[in-house]
Amino acid sequence: MDDALRRDIGSALGPIPSGLFILTAQHEDRRAGMLTSWVQQAGFDPPMVSVAVGKGRPIMPLISASQNFGLCQIPVGDKVLLRKFAKPTDPGDDSFLGLELVGDTVTGLPILAQSLAFLECKAAFHLDIEGDHDLFIGAVVAGRHLNDDKPRVHIRDHGFKY
Repeated sequence: MDDALRRDIGSALGPIPSGLFILTAQHEDRRAGMLTSWVQQAGFDPPMVSVAVGKGRPIMPLISASQNFGLCQIPVGDKVLLRKFAKPTDPGDDSFLGLELVGDTVTGLPILAQSLAFLECKAAFHLDIEGDHDLFIGAVVAGRHLNDDKPRVHIRDHGFKY
């Protein structure tokens, strides 16, 4: 793709709004979380969502092994979750230490209590697509709205970088 076309496409992709979420997963004694913005509802009956995850992220094997993932929506004023989960962590690190978790989850996933809302999902499909991200489709098995804040929305300056 030539530079002019890439610039034009990037400027058109950038303003597509997306929410900010913490994607969570757990398998056996390992758990992980990461900041994600490419989340979309993908069905009504059953309720489904899609989430794109960068290839090689440490959370991917946990989702594949457990067949579950959680999505914790970040409220507009929260900066703690953004700082904590914005940078990739080492596979053995527990991102949730020191954070309050919801204790009564259906799947046993780590769900952040300071989230605006959360969804617990059973992985229904994993697409290892050409490119730099994989796509997970999840059937929503549980969820709850936790507070009355507004959702944090992310608008990128350019469509080829976060």
